[in-house]
Amino acid sequence: MATEDAKVVLQSTLTCPTCGHVEPETMPTDACQWFYECKSCQIVLKPLEGDCCVYCSYATVPCPPIQLGKPCCA
Repeated sequence: MATEDAKVVLQSTLTCPTCGHVEPETMPTDACQWFYECKSCQIVLKPLEGDCCVYCSYATVPCPPIQLGKPCCA
């Protein structure tokens, strides 16, 4: 489990499961991102069942709370 002073990675790369478009993004630290519109095909991504946000479902790095070992959006 990570500690409070652990370095949190805010840059992550989202991959659209529909068209495969890859987009680097900066994750928010003050809110969950439950929806994300693909910049290529405009489909709106939603978290997969069991995941807390689109970053945990479709990105290379999970959201900041999960990186710190905390519940997301709590």
